[in-house]
Amino acid sequence: MRCERKTMQLYAVTDRTWLNGHTLYEQVEAALEGGATCVQLREKNLSEEEFRKEAIELAGLCRQYGVPFIINDNLDVALKSGADGVHVGQDDMRADEVRRRVGDGMIIGVTAHTVEEAVEAQKRGADYLGAGAVFQTGTKSNTVALPYETLQEICASVQIPVVAIGGITRSNLPSLAGSGVSGVAVVSAIFATKDVRAASEELLRLSREMTGR
Repeated sequence: MRCERKTMQLYAVTDRTWLNGHTLYEQVEAALEGGATCVQLREKNLSEEEFRKEAIELAGLCRQYGVPFIINDNLDVALKSGADGVHVGQDDMRADEVRRRVGDGMIIGVTAHTVEEAVEAQKRGADYLGAGAVFQTGTKSNTVALPYETLQEICASVQIPVVAIGGITRSNLPSLAGSGVSGVAVVSAIFATKDVRAASEELLRLSREMTGR
């Protein structure tokens, strides 16, 4: 599956903190029903085997909806689960090293906080960038919000899609208009809500308005 700007419009990143009696599968399906255009599975506390089994199930679900399925940080799980791609941070494996492992068929996303990191990631073969945190966020500690001007500069410096991530909500999403991002990656704005499908529907609408697509 290819990485296109339209697949970055509403990029849903999982977090089992807010399952509220549901399974992660149920929550991801609700997000897909609401229009999520990409799904990233992020797990920090599961065993490798549990992570792999969960990834296989969700890869199949995303395939039903024709939506790219990305694994966060774990290349082995991405390869063994049939995922469409893998996302790596600045402290993880470099994009060109990932490409040597996965070949040309897998999507590679890289986190970028500066123009220099963005340009280097593209040069090394990244298919898209996750830029942020664009707002203060509780998902990661000790984060400093990325200035709007830096986000603009990152988007202007590369030819691949850039998705904004970090602290994005329905109220602050519109303020990203004009930055050049292809869409938004959200965690709690989808999965911490009582109605995941409705939240996804609204965020997709807001993202389309913000990007003019």
